[in-house]
Amino acid sequence: MTNPTKKLNIFLLLITLSTAAFAQDVVAPQTSTVKKGRPNIPGTFQLDLGFNFPTEKAGFNTSFFGSNTVNLYYFYDMRLGKSKFSIHPGVGFGLERYKFNNNKTLGYNSAQDTVFMTDVTLPNLRKTKLVTNYIDIPFEVRFSSRPDDPNRSFKVSLGFKVGLLYESFTKIKYSEDGERKKIKDKQNFNLFPIRYGPYFRIGGGNFSFYAYYSLSPLFKSHGFGKEQLSGNVAENINNLTFGISLAAF
Repeated sequence: MTNPTKKLNIFLLLITLSTAAFAQDVVAPQTSTVKKGRPNIPGTFQLDLGFNFPTEKAGFNTSFFGSNTVNLYYFYDMRLGKSKFSIHPGVGFGLERYKFNNNKTLGYNSAQDTVFMTDVTLPNLRKTKLVTNYIDIPFEVRFSSRPDDPNRSFKVSLGFKVGLLYESFTKIKYSEDGERKKIKDKQNFNLFPIRYGPYFRIGGGNFSFYAYYSLSPLFKSHGFGKEQLSGNVAENINNLTFGISLAAF
């Protein structure tokens, strides 16, 4: 993740969460027991790595490799009494990519519907993709077989998250005269500004598998028009993500 915007996002996230952790210690000092094998930090940082599978392929043709998700979340862990259940409100960033496998990119028609241009007329095309970045607010309920020893605990989580789109652009990479070049077109492309949907995690210790389904469409209603040549492009495109989660602290 060498993109300056990504670095800034991660930096701002760490600053915000560090401030929140400090405020928590000032307002309500920790009285709970220290979790075995983990630093005494009031929460968990989590990294999700997944692949995106749009529900409709008519015109919105994506490649498996290159269509991925990176989520950077902080969860505040709250155990429900002495039970094996806990709740986890969180905040973070959701960074999604959709790599097109048909040498096309997004544009607009005369009615300002989002459409695929018929071709990307650039030499030695390497890749073309859509990038969507969100600020997410996840919330999950978790069962842990050994809540006092998270590193050795089997865990199952059910959650729901809401995200606000704060950045979107298309990216085209190509080569010309022996030089690699890149074009970024930063627009909203009639993307739905809010995403929301359920997710599920299952695993052990700090590792788990997860799945997320977006109940909200990727594009606004009628925002994705018919493709210029082939037509029959689906207007309601949802996204399904499968991946792994890595937790720290």
